[in-house]
Order: sequence, then C-alpha cells, then structure tokens
Amino acid sequence: MNLYDLLEDYFVDSEDAVRTVITWFLNQVMEFEVLQQSGAEKYERNDSRRAQRNGYRKRSLTTRHGTLELLKSQLRDVPFQTQVFERYSRIEKALANAIMESYLQGVSTRRIKHIIAQLGIENVSASRVSRISHELDEKVKEFFSKPIGQESKYLFVDATYFKIRDSVRYTNKALFVVAGVRKDGYREILRARIADSEDAMFWEDLFTDLKKRGLRGVELIISDGHKGIQKAVTTSFQGSSWQMCHVHLIRTVLKTILKEYQKEVAYKIKEAMEDPLQETLDRFHFDTHNYQAFPKEHWRKIRTTNILERVNKELKRRSKVIGAFPNEEALLRLSVSILIDINEEWITGNRYLSMDD
Repeated sequence: MNLYDLLEDYFVDSEDAVRTVITWFLNQVMEFEVLQQSGAEKYERNDSRRAQRNGYRKRSLTTRHGTLELLKSQLRDVPFQTQVFERYSRIEKALANAIMESYLQGVSTRRIKHIIAQLGIENVSASRVSRISHELDEKVKEFFSKPIGQESKYLFVDATYFKIRDSVRYTNKALFVVAGVRKDGYREILRARIADSEDAMFWEDLFTDLKKRGLRGVELIISDGHKGIQKAVTTSFQGSSWQMCHVHLIRTVLKTILKEYQKEVAYKIKEAMEDPLQETLDRFHFDTHNYQAFPKEHWRKIRTTNILERVNKELKRRSKVIGAFPNEEALLRLSVSILIDINEEWITGNRYLSMDD
C-alpha cells in the first residue's frame, strides 16, 4: 500500500481512503492467520509446514464504511479458519443496529440519516431491527451467563458514561465493567451492567450474580468511591478488602482545590498514598493502602483501575458515531460485542501479573 497514493486519495475521497486502509488491514490479519495455520510463509519450504496454500477467494464484508472486497486465503486439504468476519461483523452489526433503532425511534437528525446512507441500508423496517436485536440479545445473554471457571484474586470495577434517550429527553447513565485478574495472571472481563442506582443493593445484586456463576477467591476489590460499594464488599466478599483507586481519589480531591494549588496538592496526595505514615486523608485512611498487603510487584497495577482505562476508551470510540443510544438495550448490545473481543485478546494474550508465590 503506497502511503503517498493513500494520502492523495484521502483528499479526493476520504471515505474511499478509509475503506482502502481497513481492507488492507483485514487482509494482513488473514495473512498472519494463514501463516500460523500453514506453518510457512508464502513459497517457503520447511519441515514444519502443516498445510499447502491454495490461492485466495474473494469475500465481501459489509461495514458502515461500505462493502469491502477482501481476499480470503485458501489451504489444501484443511479449511482455513479466520476470525475476521465473525469478530468484525459482530461489532459492526451491533453498531448498525443501534443506528437503525435510533432512526426508527425518531432520532432522525441529519447525522443519523447520513450514516444510514453510508451503511447502504435500504428499507429500514421495524421487523429487521427486531430480528437483529434478538440475535444480539442472545450474545449478551450468553456472555453474562457463562460460567466463571477460575478464581480471581483481584476485582476491578469502573464506569464510563453514555447518553441514552428516555422518551423525549436524554440522560447520562453509567455502564459499569467488572474485570478480574485470575490466579493464572490473565485478565478477564466478567460483567457489564448499566446502573439503575449506586446503592449497596445494586452492588450486592451484581456481586451475587458473579458468585452464582462461579466467582471465588476475591481478596481485593479496586474501584472508584461509588456509593454503596464499600458496604457491599464487606457483605459479599467476607475477608476481602476494598481499595480506593488512587487516580479517582486525586481527581475527587482536586475538584475542591484552586487550580494554582492543584499540582502541589496532587504531589502531596501521591506521597501520602504511598506512605501510610504521611497519611493526611482521614476519610480514606483504611482504604488507600490496602494494596500494600499484597506482593510489591503487583502494587502499581492494583492501586488504580487503569486496567479498564483502555476498555472505556474503546467503548467510547466505537460508540461515538451514534451520539445517543435509543435505549439501554442498544448500549448493551454494542458494548458487550466490543467487550467480547477485548476479553478474547486478554485471555489469549500476555499475562497481566505474575501470580507465582
């Protein structure tokens, strides 16, 4: 792919340039997959080769940027397996469905109409939206009900906020994501839930659901200072501790400080949170140093909810095109589709922490 030509194309037709980049990227993903499955580069001869390449077959993929014409590799004797179509289509389908739902429910702004046109969607009908919604709801249900097979020593909870249409007005609602670090050191996304309240009952219900699915071994829960979560931790995970996220704590304190003093105050807070003897935050005294009861090499990663920072950014990025969700269900369909992909990367990627004693 020639970068100069791509830039030139972008100024002529930016949408066409975007399609070119996505097409190139997804073709590269499939090239990597065929290398793994065949055991050899193209035209390479070696003793570890497991399959022979057999050219390519054209395959179309519909996205919100238009239809992409991809080249799917073929292997002799064994089928070539790729995650490109399943994974990409799942998120694209959830996104398109949320947009179509918005359109049908009267969020018919010029922006939504333009996106509908870009998607190449014709005859947007309630029955079509309902059919796709049902299919995606099954995926959400499956993800939320799957058994939790391993213990999670550390549990992280963080929220990001989305605009949701409620009749004729719009409200901001929190989507909480719960992630754990398993006893083998890998991260796993365990749950996502839209908050109808933040009292102890909400958290106890959420934690009870996780325990029913098999969650056990929790010793430390790291979160923002959400209302009710501290009480729920003591009743739901007896013997465990709650850790106030240091990043959230600093932000909370700095909101009450004049801008000219914020840098100095932030520095003093960081010192206090690392050394209990310098503690000046009486309200949080018992909840800012609990992480120090665990292996020192874990401290940097268990005193904040930064583990979920990239997750929240990805949720925001992928949903930006929608603006406001037509309802809570549409938000869950899209967010869970994205979380499924991130979870697959986590449990098949590198260990997050070394859990060896």
